[in-house]
Amino acid sequence: MAAKLFSPFRLRGIELKNRIVVSPMCEYSSQDGFANDWHLVHLGSRAVGGASLIIFEATGVSPEARITPDDLGIWKDEHIEGLKRITSFLEAHGSVSGIQLAHAGRKASTYSPWTGEGAVPENLGWQTVAPSAIPFSDTYPLPVALDQEGIQKVIDDFRTATQRSLAAGFKVIEIHAAHGYLLHQFCSPLSNQRTDEYGGSYENRIRLLLEVTEAVREVLPADLPLFVRISATDWTEGGWTLEDSIALANILKTKGVDLIDASTGGNVPQAKIPVGPGYQVEFAERIKQEAGIPTGAVGIITNAQQAEAILENNQADLIFMAREFLRDPYFPLHAAQDLGVDVEWPVQYQRAKRVK
Repeated sequence: MAAKLFSPFRLRGIELKNRIVVSPMCEYSSQDGFANDWHLVHLGSRAVGGASLIIFEATGVSPEARITPDDLGIWKDEHIEGLKRITSFLEAHGSVSGIQLAHAGRKASTYSPWTGEGAVPENLGWQTVAPSAIPFSDTYPLPVALDQEGIQKVIDDFRTATQRSLAAGFKVIEIHAAHGYLLHQFCSPLSNQRTDEYGGSYENRIRLLLEVTEAVREVLPADLPLFVRISATDWTEGGWTLEDSIALANILKTKGVDLIDASTGGNVPQAKIPVGPGYQVEFAERIKQEAGIPTGAVGIITNAQQAEAILENNQADLIFMAREFLRDPYFPLHAAQDLGVDVEWPVQYQRAKRVK
């Protein structure tokens, strides 16, 4: 029997050639949000390596949506050309291009990991926003609680970013509602202490995510898929839970969302997360089974046999990989050999293909 990891998977009008997805990975290598040669080589090598879907890193829908001053952006038309150069290359090498649209909220205006910690100086940073004026930690900026005008701007920014993404050649849109960024901040009672229609009850806390989803789906063609990345749990008492996530997935399914990318954590710094191989797979499985929606599994998935087992056990539909792709841009080609599957190699590399 052929390995399920290398079976095709269709979502709306897009067919993926296998189940291996390059998960969004912040590269902190942009100036003023522009994509450059680093992004071309970083992402292009994963297309040459055989990934079916490559999702670009968390991309700011506005300047203030960036995590750091070095983040990729899509808040102005000038960003389109550089992104299109990369999506065209990926498509030419058999990969579908996806983009993760993001707003960092209270976790914005901070240093890139290798340049410093916490908030950047005023001359480099900007005023952060959040559902409530609660900083992520003592070293992070104090955010301003969004008013109605600010909330509407967020919705409009996601809509416009989707339109620019289509012009840049993206075929999959992923809304980032995980890891303690703005949309997750609204969903979780740990970060949302509002008393208006965007706070308090579960229905109110998920309202902004639903409105963003509706705005994105409104301008996204019917034949192109929409993903939402969520943190399925805050790993903290009194926070967002798996049961909340299952209920959310059931609602998102009715809003035209095609897949839940199930990650966890990131909203509070003191969370105790039991990190280990496949530690988040159970969340993708529960959401898939109880909400009846395709899911992507992510989190320390590092080898072909592990990925194949997840699919064979019907725990998820796609395998999202990040760090393993940093170690091995050609993971799909090597995984195929490990599983005894004959896949097409780039003609330039065929003389290196092992023959068994």
